[in-house]
Amino acid sequence: MSTTSSSERTKLGYGLPEEEGEDFWLFGALTTIKISAEDTAGQYCVIDVEVPPGVGSPWHVHRDEDEWFFVHEGECEVYIGDAHLTLTAGGFAFGPKGVPHTFFGGPNGGKMLVWAEGGKFEGLLREIAEPAPEHVVPPPPDSPPDMELLLPIAEKWAYGILGPPGPPPGR
Repeated sequence: MSTTSSSERTKLGYGLPEEEGEDFWLFGALTTIKISAEDTAGQYCVIDVEVPPGVGSPWHVHRDEDEWFFVHEGECEVYIGDAHLTLTAGGFAFGPKGVPHTFFGGPNGGKMLVWAEGGKFEGLLREIAEPAPEHVVPPPPDSPPDMELLLPIAEKWAYGILGPPGPPPGR
């Protein structure tokens, strides 16, 4: 077991095996913080996301943060503005701040790394997600997210929730 603190390891550099990091369950996906905004003095965070088929984020917009997506296993559907991208392993997408976007798992699900500039994405995740008891995908959600509860929390973190998880409304 390492006795190196999070801030020390960030200064020295570090690596994590696939299943290590801080795990959360969010909208039916397993999200694992690989490097936190605290570790990077608020510059960015990197989160590994495992999404089952059809599971993903609500249609949303970040007011203050850009976001990057890199699929490393399976397939993910990504919508950024009017663009619809089907990304397989090695595929990349960029979601600039102010442009609505969403993603969800393809026919067999997918895994991707998500980078977010700043710490607001991570702050939102920590406030609305459930700490995962183990590194496994959660059971499927029983119902859609409670938008009445979610909207003001998202607003606090400079996010606008524009629709439920899945493709953008009307597509």
